[in-house]
Amino acid sequence: MPWSGWSTRTRLIAVVLLIDLLAAVTSCAVVVLNARTAVRVETRASLATVESLVADTIRLSDTSPPEALLQALDLRFRVLRHVRVAVLDAQGQRVGHAGPAKRIEREAPAWFAQMIMPPIERHSLPIAVGGRVLGTAQITTQPMDEIEEIWGYVRALSLTTFAVNLAMLVALYLALARILAPLRRLGEALTQLEHHDYTARLAPPGTPELAVIAERFNKVAGALAQTRSANASLNQKLLTAQDDERRRTALELHDDFGPCLFALEANAASIARIAAGAKEVDRSKLAARAAEIGTIVGQVQGVNRALLNRLRPHGLGQAPLPTCLDLLLRGFGERHPGIAFVGQFDGLARGYGDLLDLTIFRCVQESATNAVRHGGASRVEATAAERDGTVYVEIRDNGTGIPSEHRIGLGLSGMRERVEALQGTFALDNIGPGAIVRIAIPIPPERSPEPGHELISAQSV
Repeated sequence: MPWSGWSTRTRLIAVVLLIDLLAAVTSCAVVVLNARTAVRVETRASLATVESLVADTIRLSDTSPPEALLQALDLRFRVLRHVRVAVLDAQGQRVGHAGPAKRIEREAPAWFAQMIMPPIERHSLPIAVGGRVLGTAQITTQPMDEIEEIWGYVRALSLTTFAVNLAMLVALYLALARILAPLRRLGEALTQLEHHDYTARLAPPGTPELAVIAERFNKVAGALAQTRSANASLNQKLLTAQDDERRRTALELHDDFGPCLFALEANAASIARIAAGAKEVDRSKLAARAAEIGTIVGQVQGVNRALLNRLRPHGLGQAPLPTCLDLLLRGFGERHPGIAFVGQFDGLARGYGDLLDLTIFRCVQESATNAVRHGGASRVEATAAERDGTVYVEIRDNGTGIPSEHRIGLGLSGMRERVEALQGTFALDNIGPGAIVRIAIPIPPERSPEPGHELISAQSV
């Protein structure tokens, strides 16, 4: 339909035109009804008045000659409004030769006269003097006089109304162009956002409603710009993290696996020399070399487990989450025997999905690493529990906290980004003593434990 393709300004003007049209039709109907009543009343009043005047004239002129009386009646009532008087003699002939005076007014259109004109009425009065009938006075209503007068009024009113409405539409057209200009600018700004130009901003217009829209748009554009900047920073950090992880992995392979492989090669060469000697094989030396090889293999296995655990926590997704967290803290305790690692994970379910489980695991792991590496803590406590559809995690230590001059690195920023990606909240309290990390992550509905599912309670060492 054409309406769907019209602009807002065109639609508003069309609605105003429709209202004007309805008002014009209603006004015309009221004018026609009132005019018909007015013409009927006016012509009947004129008819009664003229009848009385004719009767009075006949009565007052009873001494006049008959021809003079008829001529006097014809002359006196030749030009009247709303009625016409025709004087006829005794033979029915019209007295006088001059017709009615020509009208100089422009006659109303026939269609207008037909809508308003009442039925024509005609009365005949006998002209009698001394009992002698001299003729007849025929009085006929003539509503065209009143109709022409009404037509002049209606035409003037219509022209005035048309001029006023035309001026109003022009003013409305110009006013709407000014009022709707902010919407046009909003469309242009949205096009800029569509083309990833987040610098688009709107100046606040004078209209309060549109000013609110402009304010909200500017906030959305600013948020999109910040999000884009954060995404660019995150992508850069991811690339840096990948390079750092590759560098650390290569360094561990070089520093740990290299010497172990060299030692294995040396022990294998020693065993080969002993076996190839002409003398009797010294079993004690073979046993010593075998023991050294076993020790080296144990070291390789330890380094391999640590490396695999850093790349992907062992057992996560297979063993219960509290058990994995318990093993994580136990591993920290084995690597740092002078530090007490305490965990309380009562109320956690077996698991909440790979992504949420891994986020909780990494946050506990990174917080414990920071407490050891930067805080110089002697005690680290980690607690996690599920309440009201949310997993709450808290890690605190008794160390010096993170130094103020320490730059926020990938660990803390990575934790924050992981948590916020899951619609959670991350808070770091570093005012001392020690540091406290508080995390709250809502459980997705599809990952919520089913009713009756038992929560696992695990007490770490």
